[in-house]
Amino acid sequence: EYTLDPKATDYDILHINTYGPKSLQLVRKAKRLGKKIVFHAHSTEEDFRNSFVGSNQLAPLFKKWLVALYRQADHLITPTPYSKKLLRSYGLEQPIAAISNGIDLKRYYPDERKEAAFRKHFNLTEDQKVVICVGLFFERKGILDFVKIAEEMPEYTFIWFGDVPMLSIPANIRRIVKKDHPENVLFPGYINGDLIEGAYSGADLFFFPSYEETEGIVVLEALASQQQVLLRNIPVYEGWLSDGENCYMGTNNQEFEELIHQLVNHRLPNLSMAGFRTAQEKSITQIGAELKSVYQAVLELPYDHQVYAKVTK
Repeated sequence: EYTLDPKATDYDILHINTYGPKSLQLVRKAKRLGKKIVFHAHSTEEDFRNSFVGSNQLAPLFKKWLVALYRQADHLITPTPYSKKLLRSYGLEQPIAAISNGIDLKRYYPDERKEAAFRKHFNLTEDQKVVICVGLFFERKGILDFVKIAEEMPEYTFIWFGDVPMLSIPANIRRIVKKDHPENVLFPGYINGDLIEGAYSGADLFFFPSYEETEGIVVLEALASQQQVLLRNIPVYEGWLSDGENCYMGTNNQEFEELIHQLVNHRLPNLSMAGFRTAQEKSITQIGAELKSVYQAVLELPYDHQVYAKVTK
């Protein structure tokens, strides 16, 4: 059983997912009540940088705030071994489990009806090559590279799904999203439901040139959609994504352009099913068992030692 009521007192564990002031209030209350605290450490200083206006200047203070919050927990959970390594570098010493955010496989399973709705919505012809990305309008996400690469490849349509309050992002990013981009780049904003799910599986390629992630939920969504995936080769993917095995990776725009040409024209092996198997390993059913082992360990109840050892190694 669980409750979302912040006024509740009849619970065993407080599981916090956000880093705002209200989270600190809840943590302090839970400590007074003698409750166990699990903090989901989704955020790091590294993925705060190159995002909002002033984020780089605020990043050191943001890190101090995160550390002060995370130190309150009896147990930390973070999405990947990479983000766990970052947390350890902050001097956090309590147990940390690396547990994926997980993915709802059923929701993202390819569906011809959704794919048709996606192509109809954007007036895409049957033979039109489409490259998509999903993410906030952050420099960290690689949006500048995405647009620059699209400019060099006018024969393909590039669609970036996502949104963020315009005044919260730097002027150069704002200008690119609003008007300063080539005709073959579309910024439709935040779209959910059948259209985005159809886009994931109905496009020719999911291209995610992000420079920093704690996991990359949109990558899981693309893998679950049995889509071809092209990523920047960054440390967060170590241990679960490998270039040429379950995805493709590049390190610069020239490499990305070459790989996009090859992938949308089927000149490289299709790794979508290998990627899907990776998504299956991170299904919400599997993640539920891993979370359960952490909860039981925190409460000093009998738990699955094999599962717990896997996520805390």
